[in-house]
Amino acid sequence: MTGHPDPSLVRRYGAADNDLDGAVVWAVESHLETCASCRALLAAALPTEATALLARVHQAVAERTAAGPPPAAARRVLAGRYGVALAVLPWLVTVAGVLGAALLFERVVPTAPSLTLMVAPVTPLLAVAAAWTRSTDPAWEIVASTPRAGLRMLLHRTLIALAAVTPLLAAAGAASGHTTALWLMPCLAFTAGSLALGGLIGVARAAAALTAAWTTIVILPSLWTNRLPALLDQASWPVWLVAAAALFVVALLRADDHRRLTSRH
Repeated sequence: MTGHPDPSLVRRYGAADNDLDGAVVWAVESHLETCASCRALLAAALPTEATALLARVHQAVAERTAAGPPPAAARRVLAGRYGVALAVLPWLVTVAGVLGAALLFERVVPTAPSLTLMVAPVTPLLAVAAAWTRSTDPAWEIVASTPRAGLRMLLHRTLIALAAVTPLLAAAGAASGHTTALWLMPCLAFTAGSLALGGLIGVARAAAALTAAWTTIVILPSLWTNRLPALLDQASWPVWLVAAAALFVVALLRADDHRRLTSRH
């Protein structure tokens, strides 16, 4: 929304009009964040009961803030600011450990199919799940309830998680002798799949379900038969690329699923 929304649209938003499209609601909320004049128009359009309730809440918060402890020390603010990164760090260590174990297995059992290539598609899901889970984010409820939360915030955090994991995967892929596309395309497909499915059952649960399914259907049978699956042969990466694009489109179409504060997230 480049200009001011129509006053009637602001009044409908203030009245919680259920006929407003979700994208319109998001655009109005985003505009209200930075426009004082539209916030004043919204305040004037709110019902008397709502303004009275807001006034009581404001007074109660002000009184408790004045009577409460002093502001947190700078070190605590710093810890809260980087709390998510610190929470994801153990998962990155786990990813490094999994890839290291896979490489070691290949050195010890050179005749077996590449375990590094088989675990690469699902290893990023550890960091992706940790990047958008209430148990790892001390400010999850606050972040998730902001107007810009939802799929946009999830994509931002997923990109950060992938940026952290990709160098580990690249190093493991190079050590194992596989081309970049052969491990990168399945990684992108599984990541997009966790986002698409995560709107229904939660990102962490989606990541766990996809990892369990891949392990049961692909990794274990491949180790048993001592044969790399056709899903990971040299000619398979274009199929993974198409799958990743399709799943990403599904995630975009189901963007509203990530704007609901439910226990599954």
